[in-house]
Amino acid sequence: MSDTAVADTRRLNSKPQDLTDAYGPPSNFLEIDIFNPQTVGVGRARFTTYEVRMRTNLPIFKLKESCVRRRYSDFEWLKNELERDSKIVVPPLPGKALKRQLPFRGDEGIFEESFIEERRQGLEQFINKIAGHPLAQNERCLHMFLQEEAIDRNYVPGKSFSRCCPGWSAVA
Repeated sequence: MSDTAVADTRRLNSKPQDLTDAYGPPSNFLEIDIFNPQTVGVGRARFTTYEVRMRTNLPIFKLKESCVRRRYSDFEWLKNELERDSKIVVPPLPGKALKRQLPFRGDEGIFEESFIEERRQGLEQFINKIAGHPLAQNERCLHMFLQEEAIDRNYVPGKSFSRCCPGWSAVA
C-alpha cells in the first residue's frame, strides 16, 4: 500500500471545541415557522391566512428576520413560479380539500380547527423544504414570498436581484 493511500484515509486534525463553539449561534441557519392562522371574511370571500416568520443568518437573504401573512393561494403561486422558472423539483403542497368546500356540510369544512392545523403543518413542511434548497434560495419569488408584505405578481422572472431589488447583492 502506498503512502498516498494511507494519507487519504487519516483523520483530519481538528481543534478542540470550546464553549463558544459548542453553545454559540450556528454558523448558518434558516428557520421558517408557519403559525397564528386567522380566518377572515364571510361567505364565499372567507379564507384563512397564516403568519410566515423567517430567521436566518444566510447572506443571500436581505432581511435577517421577517414576518409576513400569507394565504394558501400565495403558496400555490410560489409553487407555480418555482416549477416554471427554476431547475429544482418542487415538493407538493397539502391538498386543496375540495370535498370540504361543498355546500350543506354539517361541519365548518376547510375552516375547522383540525383541518387548519393539518394544513398549517403541511405548509410549514413545504416552505422549509423549498427554502432549504440552495438553488431555490436564488429565486426572487422565494425572497418576495418570505420577506415582502405584498407579493408583486407582475415581477419579471429571471431578472437579476441587483436590477430588481435595490440593496440586494449576491454572495457567492
